[in-house]
Amino acid sequence: MTDSLLALLVFVPLVGVVLCVPLSQPLARWVALLTSLVGVLLTALLYLYFDGTKAEQLQMAWSLPWIGSYGIYFSLAVDGISFPLVLLTKVMMPIALLASWGEERRLRAFMSCFLLLDFAMTGTFLATDIFLFYVFWELMLIPMILLIGVWGSQNRIFAALKFFLFTFSGSVLMLVSILWIFTQYFQQFGNYTGEIIELSKVGLSTHSIVWGLSTQDLVFWGLTLAFLIKVPLFPLHTWLPDAHVQAPTGGSVLLAAVLLKMGTYGLMRFSIPFAPESFVRSIPILSTLSLIGIVYGAWVAFQQTDMKKLVAYSSVSHLGFVVLGLCTLNREGLTGSVLQVVNHGISSGALFVLVGILYERRHSRQFEDFGGLASVMPKYAFFLVFVACSSMAVPGLNGFVGEFLILLGAFKAKPVWAYISVTAAVFGALYLLVMIRQVLFGPVTSGENKNLKDLSIRDWASLVPITLMILALGIRPNFLLKKMDPALDGFWKSSLKKSFSESSVLGKRDKKV
Repeated sequence: MTDSLLALLVFVPLVGVVLCVPLSQPLARWVALLTSLVGVLLTALLYLYFDGTKAEQLQMAWSLPWIGSYGIYFSLAVDGISFPLVLLTKVMMPIALLASWGEERRLRAFMSCFLLLDFAMTGTFLATDIFLFYVFWELMLIPMILLIGVWGSQNRIFAALKFFLFTFSGSVLMLVSILWIFTQYFQQFGNYTGEIIELSKVGLSTHSIVWGLSTQDLVFWGLTLAFLIKVPLFPLHTWLPDAHVQAPTGGSVLLAAVLLKMGTYGLMRFSIPFAPESFVRSIPILSTLSLIGIVYGAWVAFQQTDMKKLVAYSSVSHLGFVVLGLCTLNREGLTGSVLQVVNHGISSGALFVLVGILYERRHSRQFEDFGGLASVMPKYAFFLVFVACSSMAVPGLNGFVGEFLILLGAFKAKPVWAYISVTAAVFGALYLLVMIRQVLFGPVTSGENKNLKDLSIRDWASLVPITLMILALGIRPNFLLKKMDPALDGFWKSSLKKSFSESSVLGKRDKKV
């Protein structure tokens, strides 16, 4: 079973696409949901079979010949860095489908787009061949652009084009860097390979060739800009609010929960191992942009009166924390970053589900159209407050663990980073509390709100699993950390620690950390 488990995780969604096409609209909806639930079951098996004690070893490898003369294979494997992201992808998929259950337009195509997105996202995290990774990376753009541009809101075409232009521009830079690494490997070792681990052994020159940049710097920024757009890090974030606001609810859930995480995954899988010295030299730039993004995202979220825009800008702030954790160059910050990727995916996805529930009933996301909903929809109010507390990093819930580790790592690296980040965390609590106060409490300000229905069975099916995950990761995060820690230790020793010891970018005090 383990020999083909990863192949099943990748290809089962494609089987669902094939089944959805000839079926009637209602059946297509159920086939898509059942296919996603099969993915959840396969993920449970992955959790059981994955050995977290193997630090740097890829597991459950599966491979087929593709372009053999150039050493390119359709190869899949999993390690402690990709493992939690595969889990996140598969768990959030049925939740995203349930969140879009009310969609009626072109339903078979709609469900097929979700399943195709599942196929591409899972393949991106499991691909061990650099060209296969790139194919999956590009493939996932197509269904997301369609979800935004066909099933989105009023300005959906503008949002879809903006999303495409930003992400495709980054992809071109990534492809150029990949091809350069690929040819350099042939020159240095005399044979071709697409395997990511092998390609990371390429020695890229650190001597300046143009504008004070070395070959390694150019490759690093070619890769990193593509990933920073996807994060998205300030100032490359401007596509995100438009995409979130215009996308259907399920699309927003997957965009926030999974697609944004591919940026930080790319930094850890490619940018840092391929060009560690360039990464260390770039820390002043990356940390500054992260801190600006943390404060800016929180402040702009505080100014919003649209619930969906508020959650979108909050993602800019939260993912700035993740990039900052990588910049700390210590074990605490690294662990916090990887854990916070999962935590943010769960919490932000849940917030978009809750906003979508309200939009289905009221066709509005503006604060001014609500008020007093706690008395009309008490069960909904409970979940909104609970998930908001998770996003605010209240102790005992998932957001606290990752954010605390990042702040601890930031304090050990440069205390000023922690001071600035904590200020933004205060804003993070403030904008969510303002939203809760205006939407849930006070008098019922509109007659249209008095007869709103509370949570349906479908809503419970979406929110209860999320609640359990928030509690599990908040109270006992070790069930996930024990699967990740050895791989993170290996990553720290092989990629970060060596470059850290050779660099003076953080000063003498930080080298003693």
